Amino acid sequence: MNDFSSEERAAPFTLEYRVFLKNEKGQYISPFHDVPIYADKDVFHMVVEVPRWSNAKMEIATKDPLNPIKQDVKKGKLRYVANLFPYKGYIWNYGAIPQTWEDPGHNDKHTGCCGDNDPIDVCEIGSKVCARGEIIRVKVLGVLAMIDEGETDWKVIAINVDDPDAANYNDINDVKRLKPGYLEATVDWFRRYKVPEGKPENQFAFNAEFKDKDFAIDIIKSTHDHWRALVTKKTDGKGISCMNTTVSESPFKCDPDAAKAIVDALPPPCESACTVPTDVDKWFHHQKN
Repeated sequence: MNDFSSEERAAPFTLEYRVFLKNEKGQYISPFHDVPIYADKDVFHMVVEVPRWSNAKMEIATKDPLNPIKQDVKKGKLRYVANLFPYKGYIWNYGAIPQTWEDPGHNDKHTGCCGDNDPIDVCEIGSKVCARGEIIRVKVLGVLAMIDEGETDWKVIAINVDDPDAANYNDINDVKRLKPGYLEATVDWFRRYKVPEGKPENQFAFNAEFKDKDFAIDIIKSTHDHWRALVTKKTDGKGISCMNTTVSESPFKCDPDAAKAIVDALPPPCESACTVPTDVDKWFHHQKN
């Protein structure tokens, strides 16, 4: 039973588009602050931002009240990731673990770089294509340490606990054994996905090797500690919206009516069909170094 639902506002693939989250009572909540990090013992919640095979770069809007999901914008343009041959869009369900934060003021001892100012990212490797705004429960299997323009950007590898094969996956070596080539493709994808935008290839700590489940969970726990400092105002979030409806020790906690007022002020959901620009479908061929 999923206690969460989502509500779209405005039209997808527009600057105004937002996806808000609601709890089991239908009250608006923040996917960043109000969805608990843990779904169960050793099971984490994941907020799905980008369904597998899609291109629109959707993400939790950390600076907007209630942190809805919206499409990233660069230089006034909506962002889409390129289809790096032979991949189509994102090659996993992509999203974030709630109640985590990669602190830009914290220099990571493993990477030597500070955090990227976002919740920790997750690549979910199960067979189901999830929906934008869906909250799923995942088993963490490992983590990749990406360095994105000088910032630490951990990529957690996980599988939906409801996946038919979930019982066979308990650590990163199971992914190597049961999905040969997937982890190598993951590194290749993250290394090159910004090249079509004219950016350099991304770098990795640990020689681009995946760390195991225990290491990954330790990293997630440390980002949870940084989130708690953020939401309780022990750390200056510098523009991050910490408005929430559930964190009792947070000075940013608001009542459901205040949350509803935020959403009510926005355009209604769009009934008309909205399409992705056709040039998003083209292949990008890149000579590997």
